[in-house]
Amino acid sequence: MLQSPERTDRFTSQRLELAKNEWGDPEASPVILVHGGRDQKRSWDWVATRLACDYRVITYDLRGHGDSDRANDGHYGMMDHVLDLVSLVELLDLEQVSLIGHSLGGNIALRFTGLYPDRVDRLVAIEGLGPSPKMLAERASIPIADQLRDWVSERRKRVNRLPRRLATLEEAKARMRAAFPQLSDVHIHHLSETGIRATEDGAMRWAYDPSGMGFVPGGDLAPAQLHELWAAIACPTLLVYGRDSWASDPAADGRAAHFQAAQVVSLEGAGHWVHHDQFDAFMTQIEAFLRTPD
Repeated sequence: MLQSPERTDRFTSQRLELAKNEWGDPEASPVILVHGGRDQKRSWDWVATRLACDYRVITYDLRGHGDSDRANDGHYGMMDHVLDLVSLVELLDLEQVSLIGHSLGGNIALRFTGLYPDRVDRLVAIEGLGPSPKMLAERASIPIADQLRDWVSERRKRVNRLPRRLATLEEAKARMRAAFPQLSDVHIHHLSETGIRATEDGAMRWAYDPSGMGFVPGGDLAPAQLHELWAAIACPTLLVYGRDSWASDPAADGRAAHFQAAQVVSLEGAGHWVHHDQFDAFMTQIEAFLRTPD
């Protein structure tokens, strides 16, 4: 049965207030769940409910998402997200923690673990490795000036774009269903209900800052630098991907080889939202992985 968070709080990182939830025994081994882009902490409720029997489960809204503050300039750098996770771990005074991240959240968790390998006990990255080598090669084939001009144009549109207005919860559910037809009605309702916020005029909007989407060409770590961080990860690592997703198999494309001890798990019938599409199969893998001795 889906459980609501047992404890709700906020914490400060880089002058922004971020929202967090907790389940389970505060003295149990901690697991932090890091959501993806255009998502929010309540997306983890099913996973948190299941893990809370054995762990202290912590979720939080990334900056610009859910109930967390938006950046004034609409810029959300990858390393700002990593710094926020550092702030949370330090605030909770956690010597060691297990991390489970999805997509953008997986990327954040991987970087944190590469920077602080002694602080992470177990790491699960659900399609969190970023663009595949093929996608990176295609991007690199475009002249940098063209990439930057496209970024400037798109960035101006996003910053000046008003959040999409939704008249009712039913409209939000219809849009969610159109975007993710594989999800059950229960998932559609919960993700829509927890993923919208009321506006001043009584309408609703999705709970993320649209200006934070996209990437800055040349504004992040180079692939070789990411590989260096991945190689520094010392804890057991599970790389999960869905066979029906746009993401490529990290074992087949060579990215898994950059890790010391990474196991790749692919789930049949799952797209990018592996933990929603194949929840039971996903949790079977996760629970066994978290219990595996060193």
